[in-house]
Amino acid sequence: MKLLQYLFFTLVLGAAVVSSVNAQNTRQLPSVEVANLDGKKVNVKDYGSNGKISVFSFWATWCAPCKKELVNLAEVYDEWKEAYNVEIIAVSTDDQRTVAKVKPYVNGQAWEFDVLLDTNEDLKRALNFQTVPYTIVADMNGNIIYEHSGYVEGDELELEKVLQKLNGQGE
Repeated sequence: MKLLQYLFFTLVLGAAVVSSVNAQNTRQLPSVEVANLDGKKVNVKDYGSNGKISVFSFWATWCAPCKKELVNLAEVYDEWKEAYNVEIIAVSTDDQRTVAKVKPYVNGQAWEFDVLLDTNEDLKRALNFQTVPYTIVADMNGNIIYEHSGYVEGDELELEKVLQKLNGQGE
């Protein structure tokens, strides 16, 4: 009987440790304010509490793979919004020298998703990544559940698998 109690206690303690470790490894969207294209301040953390899956695509006007990724995401955006309750947020990391190019470029592309300006790279530093393109997915609670650096044609298919899993449609 004591052996059974010991095993039960060990099992419960082990589960508590694993839960604690998993909770500590879960990253949340940071509370960082950046501007939208109209100059209004937006707190990135708010995207984690609006009931949608959030895909943040970090880019710059000088980055060809970044722009290709966003063009491809724009093509599937309407479908993904309906199928996965997702929103795409394009975050420009253009600095003071090139940020003036962002709004005309975005208007020319007619993207329907939010575009934010991380001119001082506050959000980039908070997320601790180095280069664009960089993509993260946050679940409906603001937990960052996927991160990807770089872009090659077809990466959006891998991203869609992540969205499917979040919606209980994947493996």
